[in-house]
Amino acid sequence: MAEILQTDGTWSFDGVAIRIVPGRERGVHLLRQTLGELSVPLAAVAGIAFEPGRKGGRLRLRLRDGADPLAQATRGRLPDSADPYQLTVEPDRTGVAEYFAEEVRTALVLEQVPAGPTDRYLLPGPSLPISVGAGDGTATFDGERVRLEWNWKTEEGKKSAGTRVLTLADISAVEWQPSAGLENGHLRFTVPPAPSGIPPKHDPHAVELYGFKKDPLMALVAAAVTARLPHPSAPAPGTGDEQHAGRPALTKPGPGAAGAAPADHRPPSAATDDHDALLRRLRELGELHRSGILTDEEFSAAKQAILRRF
Repeated sequence: MAEILQTDGTWSFDGVAIRIVPGRERGVHLLRQTLGELSVPLAAVAGIAFEPGRKGGRLRLRLRDGADPLAQATRGRLPDSADPYQLTVEPDRTGVAEYFAEEVRTALVLEQVPAGPTDRYLLPGPSLPISVGAGDGTATFDGERVRLEWNWKTEEGKKSAGTRVLTLADISAVEWQPSAGLENGHLRFTVPPAPSGIPPKHDPHAVELYGFKKDPLMALVAAAVTARLPHPSAPAPGTGDEQHAGRPALTKPGPGAAGAAPADHRPPSAATDDHDALLRRLRELGELHRSGILTDEEFSAAKQAILRRF
């Protein structure tokens, strides 16, 4: 198993999933602490990179399009500090970060994980029930209904309509937009046949956000609802493909499947490639251990993980 422990959080990889645990120090973003621990299946990963910097660097996990409802709801608009798929790496652990990234990349190749989009969510979204108060209201979601309640900052005409309760069947889309410059953000639920184009300040299906600390938490509400709406890439009903919408992202042909080479009869070149890769990984691991980047325990665990994989 590969693992990296930092003040910013802990990432571990067992060959099947990446476990992400946010740090609990004061500087760790509130969204990441509220979201809590994540288990990202390898099938949801498109790539990983270590980006060195002047002081340490950053591990960045890239997910396949459509795999994660949080990424679907935020569309790259989260600040780096709030992104649960980034880890700040301290200067003395850059070697471990590079090793961690290489382990994940190797597993992606060995398991032949496609980098393209998915037609279903591979992560479940934030835990429920979830309730966030920010901007001019509070949004609560229990898995079936969204409840929007207003506060003293709400525009009077919007408040006069009272508390709004929306079922999932009422909602066709959800949008989270952070504040930018002088422009306020919002959490908006699209409810046909309500007219579009209403400013969030007056929209009874939207919470207006003013750019304060808790605003990003509204993205968690958006993600929780998004996870329970139809996937945007799911096959349309009546096409004959909808029965496959929940199929596993990775499938391996069984014995005798057309075009499948028996596992025990690989071409000699493939066996040679595996052997060379094994030796190369063990050499790299030994260099990290000799240079003091990996402890004895980390070296032993990593070596066993490599040997099991090959």
